[in-house]
Amino acid sequence: MDIERKEHLAHRGDMGVKASAIRVKAARYSSGFEKQHEFARACGISKTSYNNIEKGLQFPNRDVMKYLYRAHRIDFNFIINGDFAQLPADVQQNLFDALERANSEWDQTQG
Repeated sequence: MDIERKEHLAHRGDMGVKASAIRVKAARYSSGFEKQHEFARACGISKTSYNNIEKGLQFPNRDVMKYLYRAHRIDFNFIINGDFAQLPADVQQNLFDALERANSEWDQTQG
């Protein structure tokens, strides 16, 4: 996958709530969680709070970003701004596969 495609999928430079929602959802998928409630529990937040993050109603909180970094090596630079260069290669590979899915699902629910 070329760099332009990666930047597009990651919404690099977009600090908006929609882009953050897509990146968090992709991070959830790449971390092996299909169910929102299981991921929310792992992060230590309520399912409702997490659902609001994925719906683009609120930004990801510190608990989500801390969990992703500590447990899955996905740091806040990716979640907030889509910067992926600092992520390990194996993490990037999983994230970009998941970003394809998360972007497609967002487009389906919004379109």
